[in-house]
Amino acid sequence: MGDDPTQQVANGRTTLGIELGSTRIKACLVDEDLVPIAAGSHEWENEFVDGRWTYSLDAVETGLRAAYAALVADVEAQFGVRPTTFRAVGVSAMMHGYLAFDAAGELLVPFRTWRNTSTGPAAERLSEALSFNVPLRWSIAHLYQAVLDDEPHVAEVAGITTLAGYVHRRLTGRNVLGVGDASGVFPIESGPVDSGPGEPGSRDWDGHMLATTQELLGEHVPDLRAVLPEVLVAGEEAGALTPEGAAWLDPTGSLSPGAPLCPPEGDAGTGMVATNAVAPRTGNVSVGTSIFAMVVLEHPLSTPHEELDVVTTPSGDAVAMVHCNNGASEIASWARVFGRFAEASGSPMPTDDVFRVLLDEAEQADPDAGGLLSFNYLAGEPVTHVEDGRPLLLRTPDARFTLGNLVRSEVHGAFATLAIGMDVLHGERVQVDRMTAHGGLFRTPGAPQRLLAAALRVPIALEETAGEGGAWGIAVLATYLEHTDQQLADYLSDTVFGGDAVHVAEPEPRDVEGFQTYLGRYRAALPVQAVAAAATRPDATGTGAAAAPGAGATTTRGEGTAGAEPRLPAEQEVTR
Repeated sequence: MGDDPTQQVANGRTTLGIELGSTRIKACLVDEDLVPIAAGSHEWENEFVDGRWTYSLDAVETGLRAAYAALVADVEAQFGVRPTTFRAVGVSAMMHGYLAFDAAGELLVPFRTWRNTSTGPAAERLSEALSFNVPLRWSIAHLYQAVLDDEPHVAEVAGITTLAGYVHRRLTGRNVLGVGDASGVFPIESGPVDSGPGEPGSRDWDGHMLATTQELLGEHVPDLRAVLPEVLVAGEEAGALTPEGAAWLDPTGSLSPGAPLCPPEGDAGTGMVATNAVAPRTGNVSVGTSIFAMVVLEHPLSTPHEELDVVTTPSGDAVAMVHCNNGASEIASWARVFGRFAEASGSPMPTDDVFRVLLDEAEQADPDAGGLLSFNYLAGEPVTHVEDGRPLLLRTPDARFTLGNLVRSEVHGAFATLAIGMDVLHGERVQVDRMTAHGGLFRTPGAPQRLLAAALRVPIALEETAGEGGAWGIAVLATYLEHTDQQLADYLSDTVFGGDAVHVAEPEPRDVEGFQTYLGRYRAALPVQAVAAAATRPDATGTGAAAAPGAGATTTRGEGTAGAEPRLPAEQEVTR
């Protein structure tokens, strides 16, 4: 056990984790036992500017400072002392996208987030040339698309990075990426790593794929390797907070330079850490505005699959990722309807209680949802080749239309696309001992965990600490700088999660059979999506309201949808 938190803060023995999610920037302070003791956050939203989704770098700076100031205020209110330095610091952010800089470090075009979908031709050509699935949202797809579109700024590109990489560079002056974040920029070499137990291994950009991509880019980008940041794995030294970085984060002048930083990571990597899912045969499922599953692989996939992204853990081990644009937002919409009904009837209920009542009904419902069918498609869904999504509730005249079946259908619908993607992994004979779930939906015990186990046909675990989210996950990676005598997976299992209670739900045959029946109806009804979209586009009748920017287009396999993003209870900023 560590000293009193006040002394830890005063002596600089706490660890700071920062994560920039799609709707919130969060700062989390943990003590020597990795227990969160203070937090600060700042809400922000992406902007649709000149046909592209973006966040301005001014908004990045303002939001980071606001989140950090809120954390400092929380520390002072609790402990009566202001932090001036830290044991270590870590930065995480939403992955992918395109931040391009010239030789002087000036941004050439506004930040293009993972949400932009203009990279189809580039992603297709890269995937074919590399025999590797390159999703639309990956940074290399954005760069190559700029080349294909003859964008003038390409001639000035001296470097590209991710949002986490940009913030890390501002704090340390180092142009580096953690390997997990890097794996959403360009493919990582997946061969064996020559490192002993406890030693940080070495991972780098795939040399063969670099050479092939260089041929595609030609003289437009003369040296692709020089444009990409240095790749580091968890535990490797990634720089220290500079005087300029300290002043950038804390303009009050209270923060001193010198704290070490871990490699900057993407939100997928911090989600793996926060759920203790970095060892082979483990995985996690994040359910929020989007939904995705990640499984650490024992062996390479036999062939590329467009349903699967291959990324890595923060240690560089290959991970198969099924990413669905549409998650639990439709469930949240139904919860708001029923919450309003309770309020209008004179018996208002807290949001968590509304979810509890509805999900308790779902747990007692028919295994196949009584013949009901729900689509949660607020946006396009690449996994099922749906370009323009519409949320739908369908039923036959003889379906059992009950409250429980309605809610169970919506939960099944939220998990259906993920199950379709996971079926590809089953076909590859990928073995999974268990998967850990996290996200706001799992604040309600029981039905969500049990029904997810049935949908994916694997045991689903809930860790008590998984709810702390990505800011806590990157703080854990920062503390790992002092523990590289252990492999990251061992450090997490033995030290970080060693005393935590784990609640595991096994797939129940009756639920599995019911979900498979439901999924068969779901697959058969997918063509209805195209009909519904065509009939409800604004240009179909000439009277429809204008769609939200970006709605109705094929979206990337990234977090969120094209319009306003509904909140789930305690929704985590884990992405994709």
